[in-house]
Amino acid sequence: MSGVDEGDETDRTEDPTHAGTDADAGANTDPDPQTRRKPVVVVVEPETPGNVGTIARAMKNFGLSDLKLVDPPELKEDGEAYGFAGHAREDVLPNADEVTFDEIVANYHTVGTTAITGEDDQSHERFPFKTPVELRESLKTVDAPTAIVFGREGRGLNNEELSQLDEVCSIPADDDYPVLNLGQAATVLLYELRDLTVDETQLPDTAVTRAPEPDVERFHEFFGDFLEATGQREHHRDKNALLVRRLLGRAHPTEREIHSLLGTFRKANVKLEHADHLAAKYDEPVYPRE
Repeated sequence: MSGVDEGDETDRTEDPTHAGTDADAGANTDPDPQTRRKPVVVVVEPETPGNVGTIARAMKNFGLSDLKLVDPPELKEDGEAYGFAGHAREDVLPNADEVTFDEIVANYHTVGTTAITGEDDQSHERFPFKTPVELRESLKTVDAPTAIVFGREGRGLNNEELSQLDEVCSIPADDDYPVLNLGQAATVLLYELRDLTVDETQLPDTAVTRAPEPDVERFHEFFGDFLEATGQREHHRDKNALLVRRLLGRAHPTEREIHSLLGTFRKANVKLEHADHLAAKYDEPVYPRE
């Protein structure tokens, strides 16, 4: 993933890495998040308590709770970590386990994270690598305890550590500055994995139910009457009617949208008809025609 630096940057010649969570991804058919194993998140030798708190908060945001720390700094309840953790201070952070790197390797399907990757297959530690989206799709087929492993702020995971992990993930970023802050990198990756970890979000259902076809056809009739009442030549009316039909075909209007349009054009047609009636009654010119 785009590199990890404490809150600063990581020298691109060094070994910046991110690592991740033990993502228990799920079965081959992408089961419901409630039944799929969720990844654990591992942070190797974090230097700044605030970054640990930020990662805990990102975990809470995206449905994860199991945080494991390798040789962490002291996390005081009145310190940075708890200050940055938000509501994760209530569960994710106080329940974090201190583990060794070897324990993670021995017990999980592991995904290491790094900003700097090998450009070809000559760099076996860092190649091949997956983007977060590719990792999400890959983990859908993994039915095993999974750990996403993030590295140190200044150096990330080194090549020896990456060589012991099963997969490598990197966040695509601008080549001039691909290294992300550790907390930022974790947030980006966990966001992209949310389909594997979040049961429901605060966002409403965005599924759109297309209006019934009879209502849509009634709109086209009203629109045709409108075009005729405005005095357009027949070939222009036919062309414009077709364009509007194509437009609605792509738009998939809802029932409410179609009913609003029906009401608008019904009123417009009534007024145009009334204008024609008055023009005929008082021998006035009708609405200018082409």
